[in-house]
Amino acid sequence: MKPGYLMAIAGLAGCAVAIAAGASVRDTTHAQLERGRYLVAAGDCAACHTADNGKPFAGDRPIPTPFGTLYSSNLTPDEETGIGRWSDDDFVRAMREGRRPNGDHLYPAFPYPWYTRLSRDDVLAIRAYLETLTPVKEVVRAPDLPWPMSWRESVAGWNLLFFHDGEFKPDPQRSNEWNRGAYLVEGLGHCSACHSPKNALGGVKRDEAFQGGMGEGWFATSLRPTHPEGLGAWSVDDIVSYLKTGANSRARAMGPMAEVVENSTRHLSTSDLHAMAVYLKDLPGDNDTRHPPRASDDKDALTRGRLIYLDQCAGCHMQNGEGIAKVFPPIKGNTGVHADDPTSLARLVLEGARSARTGDKPEGFAMPGFADKLTDPEIADVITYIRSSFGNQAAPVSTNKIADVRKQVAGHS
Repeated sequence: MKPGYLMAIAGLAGCAVAIAAGASVRDTTHAQLERGRYLVAAGDCAACHTADNGKPFAGDRPIPTPFGTLYSSNLTPDEETGIGRWSDDDFVRAMREGRRPNGDHLYPAFPYPWYTRLSRDDVLAIRAYLETLTPVKEVVRAPDLPWPMSWRESVAGWNLLFFHDGEFKPDPQRSNEWNRGAYLVEGLGHCSACHSPKNALGGVKRDEAFQGGMGEGWFATSLRPTHPEGLGAWSVDDIVSYLKTGANSRARAMGPMAEVVENSTRHLSTSDLHAMAVYLKDLPGDNDTRHPPRASDDKDALTRGRLIYLDQCAGCHMQNGEGIAKVFPPIKGNTGVHADDPTSLARLVLEGARSARTGDKPEGFAMPGFADKLTDPEIADVITYIRSSFGNQAAPVSTNKIADVRKQVAGHS
C-alpha cells in the first residue's frame, strides 16, 4: 500500500509469491502454510522486503528515513544471504524483540515494536510460509546512516525509551471481534506507525497515537473519531469498503494508502476487516488542545483558486466538489482535504497518483500531476480554495509549503 520516519514503514504488500515445491523440510501442514501466507499479507512483509524489479522478499529495498537510508533484509530461505539458517527461536526473537541471531539490533524501521504483540504460533506460521519461498542470493547493502545511528548498539537506548515489548492480551471486557481488531490494528497492521506523530528520535508519541503523522513522505491522516480528518463520519461499512476495495462514497485510496489496500488489506477476510473497523471506530477522541483550523478568508486567493479549480479540477471532481460516485472521489467533506498537514494533498497535486486496483475496482484511475503546469502560488491558491469551500473548514496553504513539498518530490524522483 509505497518513504518517512524511522518508525514509518513503506506501505504493505501482497502475497502473490510462488511456493517452491520441496523447498522446506519442516513438518508443516497446509493449514499452517495458508495461515502464514495470510499473516504475511496482513503484516506488510513484501512491500518493504521486495525491491523495485527485485525478487519477492529478497530485500535490499531502500527505506528512506529522516536520518538516512536503510535497506531491507532478505527474507527468503537462502542460507548465505537470507534466513535459511535461522532457527525458530531466532525468527521469533527478530519479530518480537528486534534482534538478529547474533544479537545485533534491528533498526525500528522494521516494525518489531508492533510485531512484539504477535502470538508465537502466528510468528511461526509466518516463518513456515517464508521457508517455502524460492531461495534468492541477494546481498543487502549496509545502512547509510550518520554516527551514532550507524552504530547498531544505539538502538538499545532507543528501545529503552520507546519499545514496549509483550504479546497482545485480549481485554475480557470487550467482544471477541473488538479484540481481533485490536490485534490486527495494533500488531500485524501496525497502523499507528504512519498514522501517529513522532518525536525527534522517530518514536511514536503514544499519547497522540492515531492522531496523524508522516509516513513514506506523505501525511497519514488522523484515525481518531473526533478529528475533522478522522473517521468520525465514517461508518464501519465505510471503513470495510475502503480497505477492501480502495474506495467508498467519501474517499478513494491514493499514494501509499493505495498500496496498502492493493497489496494487503484487500486480501483480508471481510470479518477481519470488520473487526479492524470496529476497533478503529472505538478509538478515543482527540486530546489535541490546538484551536480548530480556520478556513481562509483571503478573498483574492480564494478567487484565484476557484478559477484554477474550475479550469483544472472540476471536470473530474465537479463544480460542487461532489465528484462522480464510485469513480472520482468527492472533495466535499473529504477527510484528506482536512488534514492538519497538507503535504499529501500537495503531493497529489504536484505529482499525481494512481488509485488502488482491486478485484472490485480494477480500473486504477489516476490523478495527473500538475508540477509542470501550475506554479507554486497557483497550487497554494487552489488547495486553499478546496480546503475552504464546499463546507470544508481547513487552514490555508502557503506558497512556501508547496515549494518545500516540490523539493521533496524532486528529491525522490
